[in-house]
Amino acid sequence: MNRRDTLKFVLGATAFATSAGILGRGAAFAQATPAFKLPPLGYDYSALEPHIDTATMGFHHKNHHNAFIGNLNGLVDKYPDLATKKIEDILSNLSAVPDAVRTPVRNNLGGHWNHTYFWQLMTPGGAKAPTAEVKSAIDGAFGDVDKMKAAFKQAGLTRFGSGWAWLAVDKNRKLTVFNTPYQDTPHMDVGAKPILGIDVWEHAYYLKHQYRRGDYIEAWWNVVNWDKVAANFKAAMA
Repeated sequence: MNRRDTLKFVLGATAFATSAGILGRGAAFAQATPAFKLPPLGYDYSALEPHIDTATMGFHHKNHHNAFIGNLNGLVDKYPDLATKKIEDILSNLSAVPDAVRTPVRNNLGGHWNHTYFWQLMTPGGAKAPTAEVKSAIDGAFGDVDKMKAAFKQAGLTRFGSGWAWLAVDKNRKLTVFNTPYQDTPHMDVGAKPILGIDVWEHAYYLKHQYRRGDYIEAWWNVVNWDKVAANFKAAMA
């Protein structure tokens, strides 16, 4: 091998090694990409003031919700279906989840789904009225919107300890209100399709309202995204 051939060989080997190094780092990066990421709110933490305070929104999203994300990424190796199956399919069939991870999957996947759903149900600038289609369904089930709100508030107040209150379409395609404990979702034992829900864990309201959960629920109606509720209702009735 002459000098020119030697130089070509060295340059070729260097290029290959460099390319392999880059690809190797890319592959390692791809493997390290988490299955779950904290979803953005779509609005600033201060956007729901004065009804939902900035501090509560900040730590609720960055700390509480993000804790579920970290826990889920830690569970993927033990239950790979977390990375491939639809969240709703897992939550509606928890009996298929291995016993060893069923409780942490229930708590953390439920918490992730609930909070992602919750953020979308609020909007800056104040709530609009329910759409005509949603109002008609509410009137048919409860009498009017105020009566639905009263029933919804009661569901939130009577959830002992921590949990959620829901407005959902039941198996008979009728609107109903109920609550669930901890991070349980309507997909689990109830089998309903939610269109509206509120977090009644103390971390969702304690900084502003202390123990007054009812005041928090009343304030929350001022930021409800009725357009999103209408979309949820349409999907639930499809």
